[in-house]
Amino acid sequence: MFFSRKVITEDELVDLHGKVAIVTGGNTGIGYATIEFLARRGARVYMGSRNQGRAQKAIEEIEAKLQKSGNDNQASIHWLQLDLSDPRSVKEAATEFIAKEERLDILVNNASHSSFGPYKLNQDGLLDIMVVNHISHFVLTETLLPLLRHTATLEDSDVRIVNVSSTAHTHAATESFAAKENLNKQFGDSVTGYLATYGHSKLANILHIKNLQTRLKAQYSPITCLAVHPGAVMTVGASGFLNSVPFFGWLLKVFLGPLFFTSWTQGAMTSAFAAAGKEVAETRKSKDEVERRKYEGGYLVPVANISEPSTYAKDERLQRELYETTMEVLTEMGIAFK
Repeated sequence: MFFSRKVITEDELVDLHGKVAIVTGGNTGIGYATIEFLARRGARVYMGSRNQGRAQKAIEEIEAKLQKSGNDNQASIHWLQLDLSDPRSVKEAATEFIAKEERLDILVNNASHSSFGPYKLNQDGLLDIMVVNHISHFVLTETLLPLLRHTATLEDSDVRIVNVSSTAHTHAATESFAAKENLNKQFGDSVTGYLATYGHSKLANILHIKNLQTRLKAQYSPITCLAVHPGAVMTVGASGFLNSVPFFGWLLKVFLGPLFFTSWTQGAMTSAFAAAGKEVAETRKSKDEVERRKYEGGYLVPVANISEPSTYAKDERLQRELYETTMEVLTEMGIAFK
């Protein structure tokens, strides 16, 4: 029987007391609500954000919500300085995190460059949207991987890595990632062109998570990697994209926005499930191999349902090419991993 969830409640998430999580881009939108979900279950959560003032304001707001609701679970939320426009600083931030924390149970790569352009090349000759949406999150993940793998060896561990992608990945017909210019591929300077370029970066999120799951499986590391599409959520990026539509963008935002876009909390439900859903934990314990691997390298759509991504996202050649090209680019930048 087909079952489609409508909501995810706190009771459907595992107890996270004693667990540590990082959520990037958590001072607003889906990341903000994801942090609230994890904190309500008792996690110590790090909010990855560039601006300390905005992060601290968001942290105080979430903590006030927890107190007001009578949620006294000893959760704590901390700012992690993270500038995703600069992969070198991301490497430094992740290295500093490893120096002060003994475990990391959940990594949610949530932050995203907006889906409206124009996009530009940075000082390293890399497209800014690909740097924020893929390359810097790749650096963060790879740098933290030794700590994530260590945590996975601990008793009763359940380590998860989540990439927040988008159904926009289906707009990208990407034939190759086998060179730097393919990382920088753009699809034109129109609204649809910007959306396709954004989708190109979101395709990279899924390819990355699937390649990572393959590599971890080969190392016999019991870490679950998932990509999610959060749905149409009225985030700052979504609002900006609607505003960028010529002539009638503001009409779409004001009149159609409430009909087709959901709240931050609703949008975060699939991410929260991927990061801490009880069902994911239960399948890991199954004696049936197919059931046990049900969520490994999976793609979830609202609300928390397994779905099939595009044919390009499932292409193992593209998965390998993206990994190899990203590593080559980072080597040129002087970024290496243990």
